[in-house]
Amino acid sequence: MRVLADREGIPARFLILGSASSRLVKGISESLAGRVDFVDLSGFDGTEVGFDQVDALWLRGGFPESFLSSSDADSFRWRHSFIRTFLTRDISQLGITIPAEQLRRFWLMVAHYHGQIWNASEIAASLSINYKTAQSYLDILTGAFMIRQLQPWTENLGKRVRKAPKIYLRDSGQFHALQNIRSLSELQAHPKLGASWEGLALEHVLRVLRVDPGEAFYWGTHGGAELDLLVVRGGRRYGCEFKYTDAPRTTKSMRVAMDDLRLERLFVIYPGEKDYALDTRIEVVGLRHVEQLATSEMISIG
Repeated sequence: MRVLADREGIPARFLILGSASSRLVKGISESLAGRVDFVDLSGFDGTEVGFDQVDALWLRGGFPESFLSSSDADSFRWRHSFIRTFLTRDISQLGITIPAEQLRRFWLMVAHYHGQIWNASEIAASLSINYKTAQSYLDILTGAFMIRQLQPWTENLGKRVRKAPKIYLRDSGQFHALQNIRSLSELQAHPKLGASWEGLALEHVLRVLRVDPGEAFYWGTHGGAELDLLVVRGGRRYGCEFKYTDAPRTTKSMRVAMDDLRLERLFVIYPGEKDYALDTRIEVVGLRHVEQLATSEMISIG
């Protein structure tokens, strides 16, 4: 590939597909550094399937085979088969020698921490492994695009802030499969309902607003104030809170985040259709309208 790309007078372009971060793939003799661009592709989102299908997208996730299944039951079976195949075949083909069942137990435990602060020591103790092994497992699933580690914003604010990442399963359908949630009615009654919505909305915002990894953070203090997503772009700071409720309201935590982080705007993302202002620089925005922020002066993507 390097020889072909470097030929003079004969420009060539190639599309190379993969299902894992290049840093996980061992045995590569030529990195093609300086000759390639990387594009991370996610599954379907609401702008592609239509927001009238957002509940199905939420339950089944964005993998095409899962979302397009003829029934929720077929989708659930496909996702479980995917997890099994991924653990027994894909991981080993990346040169990673971890027992599939051990990694599955870890993945299942991470699913229970979806939307929470990462605690490697606690999970390691539950699995009878050491701290470094738990961290390496997390990094493997992150590099395979199964997990997102949202890093903390640790600017010196004069307060004790959290410094461990928050973790999310990147695909809501995989999260529901690991939680054994088979239908929308089961999801609505599940204690992880709010965390599930937060993960769905987070991934949607990051994708639609084209937020680079170096622009996305969460913020939380040991005093209890927190912000689900902080986007730092062009020297400006924007906040997002994700609320699965019909009528979000301002909270003390939002006001603390506005003042301490010096936010330009704070957007409360919810599943409703009506957008409205809660306070000066705090606005409620329906998930279906997030795309409009990308073309506004509020969070311009250039």
